[in-house]
Amino acid sequence: MPRITLPDPCSLCGRLEADRLVGRLVCAWCGWRRGDAPDADLPRPVVEVVYYLRFDRRVKIGTSGRPRQRLAAIRHDELLAFEPGGRDLEQARHREFASIREGGEWFTLTAELEYHVAALRTTSDPWQLYARWVAAAMQR
Repeated sequence: MPRITLPDPCSLCGRLEADRLVGRLVCAWCGWRRGDAPDADLPRPVVEVVYYLRFDRRVKIGTSGRPRQRLAAIRHDELLAFEPGGRDLEQARHREFASIREGGEWFTLTAELEYHVAALRTTSDPWQLYARWVAAAMQR
């Protein structure tokens, strides 16, 4: 499907590429419907995520409802992935990978953990998934 350039940026994420779905234009990045305006009187929804940050050959598995601020405060080489979920899912992942825990929330980057992260990456940019989850929460 050919991409369409919007005449003005998406009102949610500011991108210009769109797709036509069922007669409507939606932002190709976040999925926000063209013509819909976020309600300025409502706070942005909090979308809890479990994040996977790589630093050298270690991975931090943490959680946040404000990932931009949280990740800015943590030294890392690369954001590997997000998955929707909060503290319960984070703790489940810590138990799942307990055998490779290095300490705290840091784990050795093994083939098993790489495979798990790869399965979470349905797009090349984890921030795009996050933008779609925020857009979906706002549309509810």
